[in-house]
Amino acid sequence: MRPRRLVVISDFQDGDHSSGVIPSVAEFYEQWIAGKRGEGPRTPSRPQDVEVVGGYIERLPLAALKADLVDCAEVWTHWRGETPPLDWTDAATPWLTRRAFRMNGPDAPFASNDMLAHIKAFGPPDILCVWGLGVSEDILLACSDSFKIYNSIDAPALRIPPEVSRHFDLVLTGAQWQSDEVHARHPDMATSIMPIGPEFASEMTFHPLDLPKLYDVIYVAAAQPYKRHDILFSALARSERPLRALCVSGYGEMIGELQQQVADLGIDVDFVGPPGVPFPEVNRLMNQARLGVVCGVDDGAPAILTEYMLAGIPVLANSRLSCGRQFITPQTGRTAPEEEFHTAIEDMLDALDTFSPRDVVLSRWTWPQTIGRLRGIIAGKGPQKIF
Repeated sequence: MRPRRLVVISDFQDGDHSSGVIPSVAEFYEQWIAGKRGEGPRTPSRPQDVEVVGGYIERLPLAALKADLVDCAEVWTHWRGETPPLDWTDAATPWLTRRAFRMNGPDAPFASNDMLAHIKAFGPPDILCVWGLGVSEDILLACSDSFKIYNSIDAPALRIPPEVSRHFDLVLTGAQWQSDEVHARHPDMATSIMPIGPEFASEMTFHPLDLPKLYDVIYVAAAQPYKRHDILFSALARSERPLRALCVSGYGEMIGELQQQVADLGIDVDFVGPPGVPFPEVNRLMNQARLGVVCGVDDGAPAILTEYMLAGIPVLANSRLSCGRQFITPQTGRTAPEEEFHTAIEDMLDALDTFSPRDVVLSRWTWPQTIGRLRGIIAGKGPQKIF
């Protein structure tokens, strides 16, 4: 019996752009069969040792492995150049096989003869998860026997066209309004409010440390406009007490502009990155702050919501945040409009002993609870002979 396999296709791209001719599916197929493009699917040598760690891309497939929903799991990304790397594993998550497939072109949803050839060579996965900007319809047609899950990762409920979205069996959303948008396009499609970032939380990756609190506030967010760092900076400038903040960014083009805003306002803010730092360092930095903030409005349910909480710090979120406000409870944090952010920060700093964020996340949103819910949905909708 062949192993049950889960594949996550991220919309991440790497490699340099190429103007070369794209090989046909048949040509790529011969490369895969000959072993020139890497090995076929493989199972972890010691599945009992799987740990659910890492970022939001890794935690769902690792949870599926740990819970014995599947026997092997892979993360697929896209490659812009002519020579994608062979399959590999990361030291932090050796249980996941990672593959990069050559793209046919830059337009989303992404097409790939390379990916189609791999599916032809080794068969479709039992569970196919597609995140973000999506893949072309022919890839989903090649996976017609797979249980197909989509999540946009961002505020738009569907970032893919109807001819692509119609093929999914389940759409994971971050809020009821997103589920409503999916049903407006596809009335009979199954949805579940289960944002993959905050819902598949890892208590091992993020946890309390006994460290001095050097910062009042931390904001872990890309240096991009939609993260609305300006709301935090304005709150710091308006506060009646001196506050010290830390901004941690893994990527983004705005870092110089953000640093200039801080200098112009004369506020006390340190910056780390871009580029980003490993997850253990992110956890250490969060443990040096008293509370975390999420300032954005047009944002999906960011994974950092429960990551802050698992590190033991409560969260102040923008009350207009599009997705994820359900994770803010009286025990985990507060929400406030941007014009009241400064007073909300002050009030929370004065009441830190009233919050118990890690306990709440452990009881509701860590991966064991969420993979149990997902298993139930798949069992009800998917092929019974496999699940």
